[in-house]
Amino acid sequence: MVTALMRALTVIPGKAGTAQLDDLPPPADQGVRLAPLAVGICGTDAEIVRGEYGWAPPSRERLVLGHECIARVAEGAAGLKTGDLVVPIVRHPDPVPCSSCAAGEWDMCRNGLYTEHGIKQIDGFCAESVRVPAEFLVPVAPALDRHAVLVEPTSVVAKAWEHIERIGNRAHWQPRRVLVTGAGPVGLLAALLGRQRGFEVMLFDRVTTGIRPKLAAAIDAGYVTGPLESHLADWPPDIVLECTGATPVIIDVLRQNAPGCVTCLVGVSSQGKPVPVDVGAMNRSLVLENDVVFGSVNANRRHYQQAAAALAAAKPEWLEALISRRVPLDRWQDALARQPDDVKVVLEIAA
Repeated sequence: MVTALMRALTVIPGKAGTAQLDDLPPPADQGVRLAPLAVGICGTDAEIVRGEYGWAPPSRERLVLGHECIARVAEGAAGLKTGDLVVPIVRHPDPVPCSSCAAGEWDMCRNGLYTEHGIKQIDGFCAESVRVPAEFLVPVAPALDRHAVLVEPTSVVAKAWEHIERIGNRAHWQPRRVLVTGAGPVGLLAALLGRQRGFEVMLFDRVTTGIRPKLAAAIDAGYVTGPLESHLADWPPDIVLECTGATPVIIDVLRQNAPGCVTCLVGVSSQGKPVPVDVGAMNRSLVLENDVVFGSVNANRRHYQQAAAALAAAKPEWLEALISRRVPLDRWQDALARQPDDVKVVLEIAA
């Protein structure tokens, strides 16, 4: 019997210009069979396509791309019914496992032997059929529909918020002001979760027009541009979520904030751009004001569930406005070609 092939967007990690739409056999009969509906495109995907990042599965040259996914269960199993909406968890624990992975906190893997769909050693979701073990599937409300493609990036900021609150509650803490730097998808979603918590939120971005200021206004968040230092002088934040990875922005937020400020670094910086910094002065400020600076990446099941709940509480029209373009799979090159007004671009896998 001839097995029908499926379309999948693949790439050779480490080699630029190798992305292509392939016809592949469906995945092996392991895990719950899913039909991906849509996959979000992010900066990590662009890096992999440019040959800067990524690892293929063992004994394979090519990797199926895509990690931000909403899918339907194609064949009921493990308590899931055919047609259920699910979001696959991107990271899987290492096989050793380390102490964090053994406790279900694979986002905090200590030995780096974790794997990640569409990024590191496991195929991603830009394919017409995938299989994922049931323990790495998070059911979502039917009302979210394809907006659930935003669950994965929201899980990243849900984890950041959880850790901010844990750290802040080390002492008597009454934060009011939240600064979010960068009004991309992660920054806007971080601002959404801040507003849902009742904080005053200010978004900082270099973009002055278009949809980003409107998205901020729609959730009653402030939006500022221009020199960040001048804004911080009059509005020192109690919490900062830094989502740009831009070195000058990071320096500004560390220099000027409220005493006891908790700063979470979510954006990943580029290397090779040294900037002179008075480390002694920065250390003095951090120590004398009891400030905290920490980094956060990825998410575990708990954060995916928090993300799904946060999106379910948001206005559907706001979530729809966050998605700039929906591009069919056969036009994947258009999805990866960033346009000036893009916030979140989504590849539509199924009609």
